[in-house]
Amino acid sequence: MKPFLLIRLTICLLPFLAATYSSSYAQSKKVTFNTSTVEPNAEGTVKVKKDKNGNFNIDIEVDNLADPSKLIPAKKAYVVWLETQEKGAKNIGQIHTSGSMFSKAKKASMTTVSPNKPVRIFISAEDDPATEQPGTVIVLTTNSF
Repeated sequence: MKPFLLIRLTICLLPFLAATYSSSYAQSKKVTFNTSTVEPNAEGTVKVKKDKNGNFNIDIEVDNLADPSKLIPAKKAYVVWLETQEKGAKNIGQIHTSGSMFSKAKKASMTTVSPNKPVRIFISAEDDPATEQPGTVIVLTTNSF
């Protein structure tokens, strides 16, 4: 009878153990960028997922993002910023728009990893893609996570 009880107890605990494991290592959140006043047609999402090593995988997808040279004033690049409580806003790279042969819609995407938990992610239009401080032309931004 004892082996049967042990097997039954194990079977009952498996869903709990699996949920505990997956929730501690696979926390995922998907947020939508707010509507832009600079580029009202642009829309996109940010997906943040904590991995088993404690890092944050960040996937950004944007649609209908015009070439930065078409903005007024014209800019050279779109820069993605990761804002954290520990480090403030950090330039995590340039995001490039591209179209396809079959569609006029511009798309942009970026995937990166950060050891710091994001509080907010935003995209600015800049003259220098290597800038260390965001300029005043914020194209897309999320609310705080």
